[in-house]
Formats: sequence, C-alpha cells, structure tokens
Amino acid sequence: MPFLPIADDNPLRLIPFQAVTATLIALNVAVYLWQSLLPEEAVWHLWLGFGVIPAVLGGEVAMPPELYQVPAWASLITALFFHSSFWHLGGNMLFLWVFGDNVEDATGHGKFLVLYLFAGVVSGLTEWAVAPESVTPVIGASGAIAGVLGAYLLLHPRRRMLVLIMRVVPLRLHVGLVLVFWILYQIGAGIVLGGDQDNDVAWWAHVGGFVAGMILIVPLRHRGVRLFDRPAS
Repeated sequence: MPFLPIADDNPLRLIPFQAVTATLIALNVAVYLWQSLLPEEAVWHLWLGFGVIPAVLGGEVAMPPELYQVPAWASLITALFFHSSFWHLGGNMLFLWVFGDNVEDATGHGKFLVLYLFAGVVSGLTEWAVAPESVTPVIGASGAIAGVLGAYLLLHPRRRMLVLIMRVVPLRLHVGLVLVFWILYQIGAGIVLGGDQDNDVAWWAHVGGFVAGMILIVPLRHRGVRLFDRPAS
C-alpha cells in the first residue's frame, strides 16, 4: 500500500478498552510465532489445511487426506489467523489496531467480533466467486480487517488521522479520503492484477470484506450511535 495508518484522533466513548481488538491481535501474533517455529514444509501444509482453497470450497477438488485439517466451510474462519510473513502480519495488525477500537466502541465487544468474522467469511466467499478453480490457499486477516475499515468509513469519515505516505512522509488526512482511496486501490488492483497468476494478493476478497463491513455496521451499531459523524440526537 502507498500509505500506512499511524493513529486517529478518535477517542473511545462507550467502552474503556478495545478488548476484542487486542485479543484478535494477540491470537494472530501467537499463531504466527507458532508457525515460525515449524519447518517450511510443515507451514505450507498448515496453510493448505487451514487456508481457503476456492476449488476445495466449491467442491471442484478434494483435499488429500494427509493435508486435511478442517472442513472447507470452517477454513473461512481459520484462514483469518494465518499470515505468510512478518510484514503481512504487521501490516494487518497495524490496520486492525488503528481502526478496530472505534468500531468496537460503536458496536460493543460481541457484535464487533460478529462483524469481524462475518466480513472475513464474506471475503473468502468473494475470492471463491472470482476464482473458483484456484488451488492456492488464501490466508490472512485482511478480508476481516477490510470489514472493519468499511464500518469505520460509515461511522467516522470526517475524523482526521496521521498516515505515512509512501511509508515516509507524515500527513494528517480525513479518514474518508484515506479509506475511499484504499478501497479504490483494491478495486483497481483487482481489475489489473486479479488475473495474473503471479499475483499473491486476494484483492477482491478485500473488496468483499469492505462491503460486508459497511452493510453490517448499520444494524450492529449501538442505538444512538450515528453514522457519518453526525451528532447524537
């Protein structure tokens, strides 16, 4: 990505601490540390067994018994906790930490977890829909975190945040500008790179998760929490 979020100016109002956000980050880090202790072949087998493989999810291909870990439908959840590299993990967790707290604040702990997991499931199903014959495992929390970004966009588009442009230049920008650019970047990359066999990013999964988060935040937010930074009535 051409930018990295660092912090926003949006304090918590309804909860004292983003417990679910912190727990999800801890779980992702723990899984990554565990897999980093394993041989490379064993890690690849984990990704095959716990990641979303579109052709397996759609029933086009059967998972070899020696690689089976969970039912194909369950991989839509388990895939969210595996990452391919330290930078893959670090980037995802940074986005989750910066944006997750205010979405969790708006929904409460339990509903935030529902939004996160459901957006992750939708992201996996989106990847299956656009590449049903793919046998490459899709892993990472990006789709679920995209759902958090979509929810944040509807809640707080007028807030300002600090971002690093090209990972070097610090700027304070409106959240709406940052997140609209982010989703347009995903769509553009999906159109240009989606059919490239060397592409290792599930761009359309991000788009699916983002849209799911935008939809889910409407019914899941607390009563009295307004969209688009409008003041409470």
